[in-house]
Amino acid sequence: MIDGGEAIRKLALNVVRYTGLAPLAKPFVGGIGAILMLHRVTATPEKPDSVNRHLNIAPEFLDAVIADMKANGYTFVTLDEAVERINAGGKGGQFAAITADDAYRDNMTEALPVLEKHGAPVAIYVAPGLINGAADLWWEVVEDIVSARDRLLLTTPNGPVTIDCSTPGKKLQAFARLHDYLTLEVREEDQRAVLRELARSNGIELDARQGMLMNWDEIRAMAGHPLVTIGAHTVNHRNLKRLSEADARHEVDDVRRILQAELGEAPRHFAYPYGYASAVGGREVGFARDAGYASAVTTRHGVLRAEHAGFLQALPRISVNGRYQSVPHIRTMLSGVTTPLANAGKMLVTI
Repeated sequence: MIDGGEAIRKLALNVVRYTGLAPLAKPFVGGIGAILMLHRVTATPEKPDSVNRHLNIAPEFLDAVIADMKANGYTFVTLDEAVERINAGGKGGQFAAITADDAYRDNMTEALPVLEKHGAPVAIYVAPGLINGAADLWWEVVEDIVSARDRLLLTTPNGPVTIDCSTPGKKLQAFARLHDYLTLEVREEDQRAVLRELARSNGIELDARQGMLMNWDEIRAMAGHPLVTIGAHTVNHRNLKRLSEADARHEVDDVRRILQAELGEAPRHFAYPYGYASAVGGREVGFARDAGYASAVTTRHGVLRAEHAGFLQALPRISVNGRYQSVPHIRTMLSGVTTPLANAGKMLVTI
């Protein structure tokens, strides 16, 4: 199902594509390169019709995107080299860095063979709490809760709320209601306890989703691969903007210590969980800079520009996701014409 915002974005992409504007505009607004953002890459998702299916692309699509970008002059580089190229003002031609959030196991089993085929590096951002089980893939749990019931009872500070989940449309509404409750109304520190009680009361097994992620042995093996960089994604995948300064700094700083202990090397690169405006602002960028990360990425849509040399801890990305599994759509995004459309007219996307 396509929501109104998604429909408008697809309309804009199609208008730009069919008018031929993108290739004409690219020399002027295409910037110096791009950072691609992935989550899951699998041909066999557990729930093909999942409300979270936008997080997944097929390996064949990743293959097609990389091949098309290479044919159009992009060089795929590590994040270290991406930083060097940004600092050099983009000398050396158009470049791209691939990133993947959360350390899903299919990054190793299905994405890596595609990357090896093309010699394309990838940075995988790890949140140790998700790997250890100290944090939950709450968006997956919420979907399972809604899928399992025709009606839910949600206990809130204002009293119990009954949520109708009796039809596919109602389930989508219920998912959105629980999503907003957990991310807007419940304190970030309390989210896990509230989620677990909701799952317990509805008979949902919490640990069933750990298999979707790599374990530490697999992450260590990936860290040793010549194409793979392991980056930091906070300790517990929390929305930093909703935390106190002390708690937010703990999430940004201590993840380096944990990853160094597990992998033998401290991460140089960081990704903000969620990454949108209500999850990361100037304060959080300052935390990443203070922690010494060479780069930090958001989820804000945009291509890279030479001016990003002054904003290395607030870099935008191009999301390669299940909503836009079309090479022409990705080509249009890379042209730069959609950057101001997504950012109130701004060509330079920072925070």
